[in-house]
Amino acid sequence: MARDNERTLGQLVADASGDLSSIVKGEIQLAKLEIQADVAKGGKGAGLLAGAGLFGLFALGFFLTTAAWGLVAAGLPTWLGFLIVAVVLLIITIVLALLGKSALSKVRGKPERTIANAQKTVSALKPPKAS
Repeated sequence: MARDNERTLGQLVADASGDLSSIVKGEIQLAKLEIQADVAKGGKGAGLLAGAGLFGLFALGFFLTTAAWGLVAAGLPTWLGFLIVAVVLLIITIVLALLGKSALSKVRGKPERTIANAQKTVSALKPPKAS
């Protein structure tokens, strides 16, 4: 005769199944959080690189305008003024490109903590090896 505090095999299996389901849901939630953080970092890097591209186009426009005015006028003051503006834009382009590259290099691309946690869970669920 079973005591009131003893549980049947069916109840134990149901509890184990529920616990496993909770573990899996937790791992999925952790993976989602890690991936969202990486996507945000990647978006920032892409935005900085897009800014670098925009300023690069401005620099190209000024370099071309400077070259044209330099050839036409051959007078240093106008040419030098346009060249200084173009150089400043080029410096901004380089800074933005380096910042964007740095931000993109920090993106890991895979949920490392989730993988490590899942491996720990699997090893904890495995029966001990007989020696």
